Amino acid sequence: MSEASEGKHGVQSIEIGMQVLRALAGGERAMMLKDIAAIAGMPASKAHRYLVSLIRAGMVEQDRETSLYDLGPLALHVGLAAIDRLDRIQLGLNAIAELRDRVNETTALSVWSENGPIIVRGERPRRAITVNVVTGTALDVLSSASGQIFAAYLPREQISKLIETELSEGRAPVGADSWPAIETMFERVRQTGISAVSGYHLVPGVEAVGAPVFNAGGDITLTMLVVGIQGMFDMRPEGQVVRELIAAANTLSERLGSSRRIVPA
Repeated sequence: MSEASEGKHGVQSIEIGMQVLRALAGGERAMMLKDIAAIAGMPASKAHRYLVSLIRAGMVEQDRETSLYDLGPLALHVGLAAIDRLDRIQLGLNAIAELRDRVNETTALSVWSENGPIIVRGERPRRAITVNVVTGTALDVLSSASGQIFAAYLPREQISKLIETELSEGRAPVGADSWPAIETMFERVRQTGISAVSGYHLVPGVEAVGAPVFNAGGDITLTMLVVGIQGMFDMRPEGQVVRELIAAANTLSERLGSSRRIVPA
């Protein structure tokens, strides 16, 4: 077999071994052989042979008392190295560009700062009438989709001062002018996995829907947005825009090492 042919076909035993490792990594705790084999879709005897090799390589370890298998020290080292090399912003920019192509609407990425959410960049669709999202735009917490998403998942002490300022300055949206109402709004965001805002006061006639992106620690790290023109934008939970947004946010969270997912109510 030629080198080119070998390179194209790969090494099947490694691919099978990765099935076993992926099954183990998907569990939340140490696992029994039979459970690993079931998830990997192979007989327990076959899974055991691969686990032995993975143990020798340091990717898996086995508790001598319980016989349970878990990820080994090399797996931890590889995982930490991968996380350290991740560029969340670049991955996020790639994700919103791909999402823009799927929904043909303006998409954007935002991060949290000490002054609230800020737009990192927007991607305009290939259509005549669009919404332009300006890089560096600072958004309110209560009246923007991005702000509501971040605030729903961040600790209260990190957001309370900004919210108090917006309340005192009359910048809260209708129905969110008290802490009980605000907490209800945030709980709705957590239950649905998204925030939908219509008629944002900075840009009249604009609608936006946002979804959270989580990091390896399970904390919110970014918000992905789709922005459209009021009356011309589908924000229905079952619509294509929201479905594609949730799928894109979940994929990006997974890429960042998170097992946390948006599961709409």
